[in-house]
Amino acid sequence: MSDDGKPRLDKWLWAARFFKTRGLAKAAIEGGKVHYAGERTKPSKEPRIGDELQIRQGYDQRTVVIKALSMVRRGAPEAQLLYEETAQSIARREEAAAQRKAAGPGLLISEHRPTKKQRRQIHRFKEQQGD
Repeated sequence: MSDDGKPRLDKWLWAARFFKTRGLAKAAIEGGKVHYAGERTKPSKEPRIGDELQIRQGYDQRTVVIKALSMVRRGAPEAQLLYEETAQSIARREEAAAQRKAAGPGLLISEHRPTKKQRRQIHRFKEQQGD
């Protein structure tokens, strides 16, 4: 592996602490969860200062502008100096988080079958709606 001073996008995302490993960063890029200048990209793309990235992580989508390049993963305070999140992105994330919080825990989609207690609650709710 040559380290000639030109970082790859997956390595920059790892160094900026968006992902725990380079493998996760690479998988996110290949899966279309990272867009570079509004378009899908490859993990080997060379990021440049001033470029814009859209990064989707779970429910959140961040739009960040690259402020500095690094190929070394350091502490979180130093990693936050590598990018700046746009004001619109921050507002959009906070609004989405508030909506999720207001919706309550009942609207989260579960990946398993409901328990007996949850089934009773569902039936009770449906009966109340039918009246």
